[in-house]
Amino acid sequence: MGQTCILTGMIIKAAPAGEYDKRITLLTRERGKVTAFARGARRPKSAMQAATNLFCFGKFEAYEGREAYTVVRADIQEYFSWLYTDPDRMYYGCYFLELADYFIQPYSEGVQQLSLLYQTVRALGVQSLEPRLVRRIYELKTLVYYGVAPQVFACVKCGKKEGLVSFYIENRGVLCGSCAERLNGIAPDDGDRQSRIAPDDTCRSGKIALDEASLYTLQYIISSSVGKLYTFKVTETVYRTVSEVIGRYLRLYVDRELKTLAFLPHGE
Repeated sequence: MGQTCILTGMIIKAAPAGEYDKRITLLTRERGKVTAFARGARRPKSAMQAATNLFCFGKFEAYEGREAYTVVRADIQEYFSWLYTDPDRMYYGCYFLELADYFIQPYSEGVQQLSLLYQTVRALGVQSLEPRLVRRIYELKTLVYYGVAPQVFACVKCGKKEGLVSFYIENRGVLCGSCAERLNGIAPDDGDRQSRIAPDDTCRSGKIALDEASLYTLQYIISSSVGKLYTFKVTETVYRTVSEVIGRYLRLYVDRELKTLAFLPHGE
């Protein structure tokens, strides 16, 4: 083995390996998503037993092998053990881990994604915040860092920044009133074939009406720093609109059903 390195990260997957070992996946600040083994971590008296559970956040000392790391020591700053006393919030947390695992690439820059995941799991501990809103915020910000954020600051057709009234899933952004009418077949479109959608059932199903508060909420999530994301609440009406936009938009970029979705409360 070569020299050791220090990886700052959070455990997003953990599974038994062999008789006493553990195989973990870390989302790290330095190298994105990495696979690591913790030898003997499942032995009853192992110092690594508690340090290799899901959600553990801290510094991991490891050797880098050809295909995986070997963790030899861990300095855990946050275990998030309180999650295990609240099953509903724990399921949300597991969903966040699975979504991070889906989007984050191995050996990539992981600073923003790790900060987002850490703050999101922390937000689950704020009793005044609804986990379902935390979920939608996390999903949208994940897409921002993945580089596929929707356009919610200007009309995707004409660039107008006022009078934004609808979100079109197929167009991946908002439209002003005039362009929305044109898209629905009231007036002919320009020559941009890629952004033109015929006024049929598919078009109507992809349209989501936006009020001012819902539009602002989407803009705020996309433009805010991680530290300011989980500082607001919304009305039920705004939540439903924002949830529909984010949920349907996310499906454009997730090509399979994530397993943890089945465990979220009330089908959220």
